[in-house]
Amino acid sequence: MNIAIVGATGVVGRKMISVLNERRIPIDECALFASEKSSGQTFSVAGKLCKVNVLNELSPSLFKFDYALFSAGAEVSEKFAPSFARAGAVVIDNSRAFRQDENVPLVVPCVNGEDIFFNHGIIANPNCSTIQAVTVLKPLHSAFGIKRVVYTTFQAVSGAGRRGIDDLKNGVLGRKNEFFPTPIFSNCIPHIDSFLPNGYTREERKMIDETRKILHLPDLNVTATCVRVPVFNCHSESVNVTFEKSFTLKDIYDVLQSAPNVKLYRGKDYPTAVDADGKDEVFVGRVRLDGSEKNSINFWCVADNLLCGAAA
Repeated sequence: MNIAIVGATGVVGRKMISVLNERRIPIDECALFASEKSSGQTFSVAGKLCKVNVLNELSPSLFKFDYALFSAGAEVSEKFAPSFARAGAVVIDNSRAFRQDENVPLVVPCVNGEDIFFNHGIIANPNCSTIQAVTVLKPLHSAFGIKRVVYTTFQAVSGAGRRGIDDLKNGVLGRKNEFFPTPIFSNCIPHIDSFLPNGYTREERKMIDETRKILHLPDLNVTATCVRVPVFNCHSESVNVTFEKSFTLKDIYDVLQSAPNVKLYRGKDYPTAVDADGKDEVFVGRVRLDGSEKNSINFWCVADNLLCGAAA
């Protein structure tokens, strides 16, 4: 199997390399691509020393790729992903470039893995905050039918890449922030990505649109508030869900207990970012009935946004 990684030197690209090595994925050839400033760096991939190359129009023809993993931003994906696909690779893209393209499946393997077979050379990877949410929501929807979802997210700085991590590190040291619009250290910022005309941010819009597409519920009522918090890694979310069918709390527990890639905490036990760091699962706790609305629950979920999310 021949693999290309585009954006190999970024936070997510490095995690992809780490996952490939840890899981001993059999790779015959691996080509790493990044911007010119990263050219010449070397990484060990599947026991081979690989040098980082500058991405250009000739890159797809270096050798026949089976898969091309993209994590270099939407502009790079829009420019180069179709070329890799035309050259015979299946592109798995981590940017927002193709997520709402009706011809591109948006896939979380344990949720809608069957959608990968409808690809035309490109598969989109959802936003990491969406991935952990729908991993919990899908089995609940299958059992009770989801009617409405309300998200409040508490997202780690690793979701913003190296510059976000550096801002938090600098804040700890008393230095000025350079990336976030206001200091992130000892602070919460209710602003992720750019603002849209309706007052939502692009991150909130992503969660709304992606939830609908992944669950195949185009008319689902969804709303979101996304907040950046001073945590280095792992996103946390508070989720309120209203269902079509009635249920007991035991019914909810039974569904989540057997749900794929979900680890359930019962009663007064609950997961935090510390529990999820470096783990594959989505951790769920604080599950409780919402007494203010019929057929509704609240739950808390935490996941490693790099390992379970962007680099999954």
